[in-house]
Amino acid sequence: MKKTFFLLAAILFSVVVSAQIDLSGTWKLNTSKSKLGDQFSMAPKEIIVVHKGNDLSVEKHSEFQGQEFSSTDKFTLDGKECTNAGFMDTEKKSTVVWADDKKSLKITSKIPMQGETMTIIEVLKKDGANMVIESKASSSYGDLEETQVYDKK
Repeated sequence: MKKTFFLLAAILFSVVVSAQIDLSGTWKLNTSKSKLGDQFSMAPKEIIVVHKGNDLSVEKHSEFQGQEFSSTDKFTLDGKECTNAGFMDTEKKSTVVWADDKKSLKITSKIPMQGETMTIIEVLKKDGANMVIESKASSSYGDLEETQVYDKK
């Protein structure tokens, strides 16, 4: 009986420790909780996340200079490079890895732009009922850091 109890306790502990966050859902930007760029922001107004097993789909709905646009990126969660459409007919190459504690995902993307490469790093995690994206972009044009907070719809 004791062996069965300890075996069940060990299994339960390993499941709890290895539990991954699930960011699936439709998320709306909460500008009052976010720390966005003063003159320019990369923050989409809405994000739809679908997470199934090793696959992650991120659909972003944004607005720039009065124009609305959307993009959908498909990733695998095994650290392998994934290719999606980038800006102005470029190819964005990205890798996604879990943090050791499985409580956040890090998406590193490289986008060729006019003879150079822009690097964007996004860390997706949950903070209570919110999804938080800590975003950093760097290129020869400068660096941009934001903390985007989203409410689940």
